[in-house]
Amino acid sequence: MLVIFGYLLGAVPVGYLVGRAFGVDVREVGSGNIGTANVLRAAGKWAAILTLLGDMLKGFAPVVLATFIVGSEWLHAAVALAALVGHCWPVYLGFKGGKAVATGAGTSIGLAPVVGLGLFAFWWAVVLLSRYTSLGAIAVMLVSPFAFVLTGQPLPYVVYTVVGGALVLYRHRENARALIEGRERKVGQKAED
Repeated sequence: MLVIFGYLLGAVPVGYLVGRAFGVDVREVGSGNIGTANVLRAAGKWAAILTLLGDMLKGFAPVVLATFIVGSEWLHAAVALAALVGHCWPVYLGFKGGKAVATGAGTSIGLAPVVGLGLFAFWWAVVLLSRYTSLGAIAVMLVSPFAFVLTGQPLPYVVYTVVGGALVLYRHRENARALIEGRERKVGQKAED
């Protein structure tokens, strides 16, 4: 039940709902993605902030709930992965969702608060220096398993960072190609640019 709850909460399309509240269908603007970066382009800063926080919360909440209810670290990791899968393939939007960076940050903070917050700060640093949210996402997914191993996190959590990280990297495969080819949009670059 907790895994199903993780999926259903993770599947809540925060970016789409926030965009609608701001008068925009983010699926019809820019990349068509429901994540923070496209919401920023489509609906502005405040919509993007709400999307970021909402997407993080829907990863954080089911994981924290699971850690309070059951002692199984494998189950905690499964709930975290379910939230990621829900964000990427939400039942509410015909299984067409986002790329799970913010939701992944929320799950990591839920599993290991200090490490997760450190990784979130690392993501921000890469984004601020490069102006590419996708580069920050790719970098943090590559670093996360090492951060979890070096800080002595339980094996199920480390496995989650590998599997979840692979999922997020897969969702960013087009962004990676665009970065290499110099076509990737920078933070705040308008959708029509």
